Amino acid sequence: MQPLPSPPGRLRAFGRRYAVGILLVLGFGLARLPFERGLARERVANSVNSVALDLSVRERVTQNEFIAALGGFRSLVADLLWIEALTDWERVEYGKMNLKFGTVTTLVPHNVMFWDMAGWHMAYNASVAVMEDPKEPKIAVRKKRQREYFVLGRDYIEHGIKNNPQSATLYHMLGEIEQRKFEDHLAASAAYEKASECPHAMTYEKRDAAYELAKVPGREREAWQRLRALYDMGPQERLPTLETDLRDLEEKLQLPPEQRVYKPR
Repeated sequence: MQPLPSPPGRLRAFGRRYAVGILLVLGFGLARLPFERGLARERVANSVNSVALDLSVRERVTQNEFIAALGGFRSLVADLLWIEALTDWERVEYGKMNLKFGTVTTLVPHNVMFWDMAGWHMAYNASVAVMEDPKEPKIAVRKKRQREYFVLGRDYIEHGIKNNPQSATLYHMLGEIEQRKFEDHLAASAAYEKASECPHAMTYEKRDAAYELAKVPGREREAWQRLRALYDMGPQERLPTLETDLRDLEEKLQLPPEQRVYKPR
């Protein structure tokens, strides 16, 4: 049996293996450079923003994670950090979770799912948790912190849209946050309308945009026109909410009978 190397010898052996590991990662990264540059040119051609790694990322990850990201393993590092963030969620450690979400979305800014889930966790889960925090007796403080998480969730979605401007998913989430958290029905309507203009948009986006506009004082005429246009598209659009809103708007606007869908009794 060969004797184990002395402590200095083990350190030198570890150092050599560590150095070889770094060279392999960096070598893989260099081999990927032409491919990455091609992707970068394609993103620029398609007017899609790309985010470079910087010191702010280095401060939020371990040395090994940063080296891996530099070596072309951004997606892998992002996935690992995402798993860690979900562990923070289970522990109700939303501050730590937010830091990891920020790093993940910086590493892979064109992954819509990460932006969508980060915004949802902040605007919904984190905002609920702070309102139920037994360590904070003052309701005013809880409400302030809750709104901060609303804003943080919306910020994630807005930054996600900047990096993915054709995402119906992100525009819809923005509409939901504006509608349900800020009760800004005009902003919600605009977001749903944007969602309806994106590729692969769901058919209900235009209805949601009209429903929200119907709640905005002073926009009743425009809302009625949108709802009437949807109604005229056929029975598939004549859902209970649309019919109720249309009837209410016709009453508010005091439209003459010949313009109404629902005649006054």
